[in-house]
Amino acid sequence: MFDDCCGPVLRGERPAATAAELMRSRYSAFATAEREYLLRSWHPSTRPTRLDLDTDLRWLFLEIVRTERGGPFDSDGVVEFRAHYRDTTGRGELHEVSRFTRSDGAWTYLDGVVES
Repeated sequence: MFDDCCGPVLRGERPAATAAELMRSRYSAFATAEREYLLRSWHPSTRPTRLDLDTDLRWLFLEIVRTERGGPFDSDGVVEFRAHYRDTTGRGELHEVSRFTRSDGAWTYLDGVVES
C-alpha cells in the first residue's frame, strides 16, 4: 500500500496529484521522520527554518475527515484530518484543518488550525 500511495511521492518519483494525497504523504513523512520531505512540501511563505520531531511519538493511522477543493485542477484546497498516535502517556489524536496551495505547480502545505 505504501509503495502504491505515498512512497513514490516521498521518493520524488511523482508529485502529489491532490491536496489529500499530499496530506497522506506528509503524514507518512512524520511517521518515518522524513524531515527534508516535510520541509520541501511546506509552502515557502510559512515553512519553518527548522523542524524538530518528537521521537516519543508513534503515529498509528490517519483519518481524512473531509476535503474541499484540492483536486488535480484546483489551485488551493482544505483537508481536515485526524492523526492518531501513541506517546509515553498513551494514545492521542491530532485533529487539524489544513490549507494547501500550489507552489510552482506542486501541492504544498500552507498552514493549519488544530481543532480541540
